[in-house]
Amino acid sequence: MANNNNTKNLNVPTLRFPEFKGEWKTAILGDIVKSISSGKTKPSEGEYNLYGSTGIIGRTPKPDYKGEMLLVARVGANAGYLQLINEQCGITDNTLIVVPTDVPTKYLYYFLLHLNLNRLVFGSGQPLITGGMLKKIKVQIGTKKEQDKISNLLSLLDERITTQSKIIDKLQSLIKELIDALLENPSWEKAYLSSFMHFFSTNSLSWEQLSYTEGEIRNLHYGLIHGFQTRGINTASLPKILQSFVPKQYTLCQAGDVAFADASEDTNEIGKAIEFISTIDSETVCGLHTIHGRDIKNKTLVGFKGYVFNSRYFHDQVRRLAQGTKVFSITANNLSSCFVYIPELAKQKNIVNLLNAYEKLLSTNKMLLKQYEIQKSYLLQQMFI
Repeated sequence: MANNNNTKNLNVPTLRFPEFKGEWKTAILGDIVKSISSGKTKPSEGEYNLYGSTGIIGRTPKPDYKGEMLLVARVGANAGYLQLINEQCGITDNTLIVVPTDVPTKYLYYFLLHLNLNRLVFGSGQPLITGGMLKKIKVQIGTKKEQDKISNLLSLLDERITTQSKIIDKLQSLIKELIDALLENPSWEKAYLSSFMHFFSTNSLSWEQLSYTEGEIRNLHYGLIHGFQTRGINTASLPKILQSFVPKQYTLCQAGDVAFADASEDTNEIGKAIEFISTIDSETVCGLHTIHGRDIKNKTLVGFKGYVFNSRYFHDQVRRLAQGTKVFSITANNLSSCFVYIPELAKQKNIVNLLNAYEKLLSTNKMLLKQYEIQKSYLLQQMFI
């Protein structure tokens, strides 16, 4: 790659393959496409994919479109979202179909990605982007060979991102399967939570009373539990309580304590648990819609509870006890009536070490995916004008 920072006054990208010279041309999108139209297919049964504003949304018996095309979500929360399609398919009426003629479809796809079409979307109640707006976009174009080389490079990176996402999905599935297979073992001691767990009162502080920059005591809000991708956390990433809202009475969390989410709109998330692996960063308390539990009998090692309380057999118990219609909830009393299977400490250690190793591998692969995404974003900004 050649860096063209010293030619800022020329119509060339900042980053360029060294074999290409000369300035790029400027074209109007409406002049380099065959058509920009709206889809029309309705969902029904069939053998062909039906595309909507977010991807495949169903099937259709008769494909109305075929060949390579660019889809732009036209209306709604995803207005401006881009998809590259090359198959016989149906397309719904909330999507614009762009068929280029003078530039490769892939090149136009990546060029529009770099522009970020969300900036063109208007309307608050029902966000919208129109074909007329797209036609007015200025497109910067190099030679056909340069267009192809840029598109091929970004396509290879997209393929790697897709592969990396699949690796992450498989690791997540494997970890879940291991948790379920290893921890549901009736030959171990069957212990009801009421026999070894004590539950403490928690506060009801809202997000407005928390800060990531001010305060001394960290606070776990239930919304964060639903967002955690691991079963065990340290406290360094949690927000802090603003000094004027610090409760008069509270129980500090310790390593090995567990926090359960006591409310959720999704039964799959009700009772989701995280275990505090480390609290040495600062004092921490449990907050709104959480249930703070502690093993007062020392029956479990640090790390074990985060896995066992997220196992399928334990969650099935919690889900049966959850109350509500639109929002489901549980109480500490509900949890006390649930049980877990607990092996000897040496076996707990082996299980925790194994699952932690997979969690670490998962974290490493997520970081790698993030780096690929950052690299793609950088190239999109540097290789286009």
